[in-house]
Amino acid sequence: MDLAAEKLLIAEKGTQKIAVEIKTFSGESEVADLEQAIGQYFTYLAVMSRNYPDRVLYIAVHEDIFTDIFEEEPLGKLILEDYKIPLIVFNPKREVIVRWVIWSNTDS
Repeated sequence: MDLAAEKLLIAEKGTQKIAVEIKTFSGESEVADLEQAIGQYFTYLAVMSRNYPDRVLYIAVHEDIFTDIFEEEPLGKLILEDYKIPLIVFNPKREVIVRWVIWSNTDS
């Protein structure tokens, strides 16, 4: 599946079908990168909800980016909490997923 993402992967997590958009946040401004990533996420989500309604869309980010943007940056925390965006946090050197950020329907 190619929606002009940096990388968009189709996969399965257990019995759940997922799509994963890998974001590098390699621009000069983390806030600008965040704006672009969130805009792309919702664009892809709109397309996927109509064409692949059985898939959950995740954004995958390096664990350092997760810490910098989604734990320490107030804007990143606000966006993550308000929009409940599912994340996969990975360590590229070890090639492992270190954290899944998944929101349940009961989260407020």
